[in-house]
Amino acid sequence: MDTLERLPIPLLEWFRDNARKLPWRDDPTPYHVWLSEIMLQQTRVAAVLDYYNRFLMEAPDVAALTVLPEERLMKLWQGLGYYSRARNLQKAAKVIVEEHGGRFPSDYAGIRALPGVGDYTAGAIWSIAFGQAVPAVDGNVLRVYARVCGDDGDITTPQMKKKVTQDLEKVIPVNAAGAFNQALMELGATVCLPNGAPLCERCPAKEFCAALSQERISELPVKAPKKPRRVEARTVWLIFRGNSVALRRRPGRGLLAGLWEFPSETGTGPFPRGWGIEARSNEYAGQAKHIFTHIEWHMTLRKVDADTDVLPLGWVWASGAELEQKYAVPNAFDQALGLAKERLDGGE
Repeated sequence: MDTLERLPIPLLEWFRDNARKLPWRDDPTPYHVWLSEIMLQQTRVAAVLDYYNRFLMEAPDVAALTVLPEERLMKLWQGLGYYSRARNLQKAAKVIVEEHGGRFPSDYAGIRALPGVGDYTAGAIWSIAFGQAVPAVDGNVLRVYARVCGDDGDITTPQMKKKVTQDLEKVIPVNAAGAFNQALMELGATVCLPNGAPLCERCPAKEFCAALSQERISELPVKAPKKPRRVEARTVWLIFRGNSVALRRRPGRGLLAGLWEFPSETGTGPFPRGWGIEARSNEYAGQAKHIFTHIEWHMTLRKVDADTDVLPLGWVWASGAELEQKYAVPNAFDQALGLAKERLDGGE
């Protein structure tokens, strides 16, 4: 028997006994599965749970999502990162309302055509919410496959992903497709861990795992080395006036598009005169670092007290309550946000 053909039965038995209790599994409607899968992209399950529940309170269905104000959408997403995911959610919701009469598409092509939905997400929704036997191949699944099958193909390549998808199509149980896909993802997330530290004694595939029997756990999966990130020095200015701090909206395209930030500039130069703000104090407030996919910000934080109420176009004065409830500030500015709240809450 082929190694992969031995996997479904022990995997499903393991999943029955070890699956984490997650809210979208309790009620796997297409909307719930879709929302959870988008939130889980690049994000750990533990971090998503509270966001998922809060989001559903304000957007319990597709129709409610279409009318959620963008400012509120971004605030609900604050801290999850990759904010284009949230915008694509709303774009897709509008497509569902306008082109599908408000009903989530039930065919793979219709799901795959939604903004922000790729092969993996379409496969997850179609299998989990509609019970269709199509694989959902993410990083966890690629890692499990490479180790169980002893495959040293580069899992970062489209060719390897296509191969894994085709092989899984041959073994996915027709009557338990959603459970099978979730079990594979769960195994990768909780047992077949990355960086050479899997919990092999707990794995349902330990009796036939090639990586384990060949002592190649630390070698698999094979991944091409990533290109080094570009490092960019920035100065972030916390500009205070009374009980408010200045925010500006980032451009509508590019990194952190359309979100609010504490004004920042590349480099470590003086306070920008071009902003037209008179500063009566300017003091060092610390260092911070944030890592994006292709760039790394090394930030110098500075506190400024302004002598004017006038701000450039596209800027606002935000109170502590507005920072908490209204304006979405990306987590790249978490340290600056903490300093601002401390100051506005009377910490200084």
